[in-house]
Amino acid sequence: MTHRPRTVVVVGASGTVGSGLLDALRERREVTVRAVCRHPPEDARDGSRLTWHPLDLLAADAADRLTEVLRGAQAVVHLAWAIQPVGDASTPRSVDLDGTAAVLDATERAGVGHLVFLSSQAVYGPPPPGEPRRPVDEAWPVRAHPGSLYSRDKVAAEEMLDAFERAHPQVAVTRVRAALVVRAGSAGRMRRLFLGPAVPSVLLRALRAGRVPVLPLPSGLVLQLVHADDLGRAVAAALDRRLTGAVNVAADALGPRELAAVAGARPLPVPRPVVRAVLGLLHRLHVLGATTGWFDLAVDAPVLDTGRAHRELGWSPAVDTARAARILLDALAGPDPDDGPRPVSAPAAPGRG
Repeated sequence: MTHRPRTVVVVGASGTVGSGLLDALRERREVTVRAVCRHPPEDARDGSRLTWHPLDLLAADAADRLTEVLRGAQAVVHLAWAIQPVGDASTPRSVDLDGTAAVLDATERAGVGHLVFLSSQAVYGPPPPGEPRRPVDEAWPVRAHPGSLYSRDKVAAEEMLDAFERAHPQVAVTRVRAALVVRAGSAGRMRRLFLGPAVPSVLLRALRAGRVPVLPLPSGLVLQLVHADDLGRAVAAALDRRLTGAVNVAADALGPRELAAVAGARPLPVPRPVVRAVLGLLHRLHVLGATTGWFDLAVDAPVLDTGRAHRELGWSPAVDTARAARILLDALAGPDPDDGPRPVSAPAAPGRG
């Protein structure tokens, strides 16, 4: 397939997904990339096909500055998102929704013809009571999980996209609804945000070495992951094809037995209310970063049907969920490149996360 030269702007390019996408776009010699983030990586270098543009989406002039970066580009990919409250509980919502508003404003003003938004599996919410769990495709109703701020904000962002599409039908809008994204280089950040003293490094190393015979897991847990490099390839393919609408991107789904086997253990089913109560207590004691909102989202998330990605993008994951989980475990048990004394983030308001 031959492609015309084009310019793609990636907002949030220094994050986990951004790294995978930049790798995929490097393979497309016809693509020039303008990488936008608040703090470009220390080793970031501009080149003939990649330039870095420092920009804070919460700055008063963010939309104006981003408009200038977007001028002349054929597509923009919006990846910037704050995952979990840290300190000021209002900050993530400002970054996520105000930042999205700035990207939409700049996209309109710069006349960009294709917008790709990184959405999430979380927009599907829990299945209705009494309805059997089954893989869901992109036609499944968008419904926020009431206990998860992350889910509610992703749905709110998609509602902003709905309004944008109605006002600008000439712009192709792609919503990439991804499972939890894994990359070894992001493990340090995940450890700081979601774990903490309640999950000591010695336990993670024991899990990695297969020295934990039994692994307690919530009853009925089903997990899907996607490696950042695979997700980057899917986004790049959506850019190539100017795909519109939503597309699910995930590897296969694993139950408790397969998940425990990643660490060479046997699963020990634990009732969900027990796990939730313990997690909530540890979070309130500042020894665990994960909130009950994240737990609720994890146990209620539907399995994604990725048929559209296979059919219309020619995409399939190179890394399955078991391998992605092992990559994450190995990285979590290894040294943190940013290691040092750090407090766990202060508890957020009830139901956040």
